[in-house]
Amino acid sequence: MKSKLTLRMDEGLIALAKAEAAQRGKSVSQMVGEFINLLGHAEAPAQKLPPVTSSIRGILKSTSLSEESYKQHLQDKYG
Repeated sequence: MKSKLTLRMDEGLIALAKAEAAQRGKSVSQMVGEFINLLGHAEAPAQKLPPVTSSIRGILKSTSLSEESYKQHLQDKYG
């Protein structure tokens, strides 16, 4: 069952929401509904990852990587 909901927002935000909805080919109501639905599923368990992906997940968590270190790696590797 669908029910009506009234939201109060800044006029600029409303204009932005309408423009975004038009660009996506949706109504503002659909976008708000999808957003709220995503929030409700945010804490749902993640999809089961393939074994290889699962085995390397989080491996770089404590590593500090930068664009400069990547460039240095490429320079060392390919000379």
